[in-house]
Parts: sequence; structure tokens; C-alpha cells
Amino acid sequence: MRMLVNVPETVVADALRGMAAAHPELAVDVENRVIVRRDAPVAQKVGLVSGGGSGHEPLHGGFVGPGMLDAACPGEVFTSPVPDQMARAAAAVDSGEGVLFIVKNYTGDVLNFEMAAELAEDEGVRLARVVVDDDVAVTDSTFTAGRRGTGATLFVEKIAGAAAEAGAPLERVEAVARQVNASSRSFGVALSACTTPAKGSPTFDLPPGELELGIGIHGEPGRERRAMMTSREIADFAVHAVLDDLAPTGPVIALVNGMGATPLLELYGYNAEVQRVLAERGVPVARTLVGNYVTSLDMAGCSVTLCQVDEELLRLWDAPVQTAALRWGR
Repeated sequence: MRMLVNVPETVVADALRGMAAAHPELAVDVENRVIVRRDAPVAQKVGLVSGGGSGHEPLHGGFVGPGMLDAACPGEVFTSPVPDQMARAAAAVDSGEGVLFIVKNYTGDVLNFEMAAELAEDEGVRLARVVVDDDVAVTDSTFTAGRRGTGATLFVEKIAGAAAEAGAPLERVEAVARQVNASSRSFGVALSACTTPAKGSPTFDLPPGELELGIGIHGEPGRERRAMMTSREIADFAVHAVLDDLAPTGPVIALVNGMGATPLLELYGYNAEVQRVLAERGVPVARTLVGNYVTSLDMAGCSVTLCQVDEELLRLWDAPVQTAALRWGR
């Protein structure tokens, strides 16, 4: 196993200790697995909490900071955090204005966040919850009932985070988050399987010369397996799948996301093909983000996420943000 780890049992704790050393603006509780912006709770501000299994970095801990999340709860690799983590995070960021849980649609995450909401509400925290389910590849999968939550999670956290930073009340922040989710669709492609530290070998079999169309962020099976395709061919397949489902009538924000092992040289080339397809379909692109943001450990591959935006959503997207992995305008 060629990994930059000590032992699989401590990989998450080791990463959290390293994150704490690199980012003093964050309060990282290694023992209880909670990452909080150091100035939390922020007075007269709704708190935003998200989380999920580790292995998708920078999601979610890399998105904690002004203009985005107030706290994140990392679970073990590809494993949901537990309710106590989420309830602890909610208490840490609650200023009295309420807390929004942002949850990817994976069964473990959904159930544990539901239990966490009950715990937090018992302690007097006012809670709302939004489930992200943007993946168009499959309806039900290994880890989900319904569509999987993938790249649109970044859009929800950023845009709802900007609304909360501007002082919007909980009901409005929740409504913005739901609007972003409803306006977003994603499609992912794997060129190789990922390897978890505990297993030490690929999580699924993908023979040389083949790719998987429509994978999830844990390497779940997609729509179909094919012989290797060019970047142009992959973009044609993926973007058309997104557009056929989303049917945008206005401008979009485009996220071209790497799955962890795909270099920027390839991602920018893929973005050129994504932009070509959008132009051919007559879809105006308001903003584009390219890079590794919602990953699957060392998987080679990519995903494309489109979010249709109006003037308000675009203004909130452009609003200042300062996190470990996403920052502009400050």
C-alpha cells in the first residue's frame, strides 16, 4: 500500500491535527471530530453545519470559514459522522438565530443528521435541514434512496453561507439552500477506482482501458462501463445528461471537479470541452470553477455540476468567502 499514512486507524485524526496546525483560524477538536470557525458563534448569524465521511477533502472541513460553513463534522473514511458530533457542532455555532444542517443524500448521513437534530433541539437549538440530491446518473444506489448528493453540495454551502453571513434569517437561508439544490445537477466519471486506507486496495474492479460513467463519490457503480473515451466524448455524454435533466432557461455556474487524482492539466482540458457543449446547447455560463473540491480519495476522474442562477444567487456566489479551500473577495 503506497499511501502517506501511519496506520489506517489514525488517518483521520492525523489529518485533523495537521489541519489544525496549518489553519489557526479554525478550532479543530481532534478527539470529538469537529471543525469550527474560531470566531463562532457569530452574533446575529445563522450557523451552517455540514459533514460526512472523510476522503472527500476539501469537502467539508476545507469549507469552514467566513462566507461558508460555521462547522464541519468529519466521519471515518467514507463513513457518516455520528449524531453526537453534529449536535456538538450545532451547539458550538448557535448564536440564537438557529442552525442549518446541510446533508448529502446518503442513508447514513441522513439518519444521523436526523438524530442529531433531535438532540440539538432538546438543548434548545432551532434547526432546519436541507438534503442535497443532485446526481443525475442513477436514482437509487448502494448508499442511497433517491439521488446521491455530490458536487452541488459546494454550491449549497457557498451560496447559503453567503446568505447567512449577510444576516438572513434561518427560514431564508434554508429557502436559498433548497433553491440551489433544486437548480443543480451533477454527473461523475471514474477513470480508476479509489483505495481506502483500511482496505489498501481498489474498492472496485475497473480494468485497464475502461471507465465508469455516472459514479458516486464513494466509487458506487454508475450507468454503464465503456471502453476509454476521449475528453470530448466524455463531456458530450456527461453534460448532455446534466442538461437533459436540468433543462436550464438561464445562466449557470459550472463546476468541473476532480475526483482526487486527476491533474489540473486534464481538468482544464475537460473544462474546454464542457464549455463547448454548453455553447452548442445555447447555455450561458456566468461563472466557472475548476479543481479538486469534492473528491474520492485517489480516484482518477471528474464530475461536472451545473447550477442555474438568477441575479440573487449569482450575487451570493460572488460574495466574499475565506476558507482553507475556497476564498475570494476578502
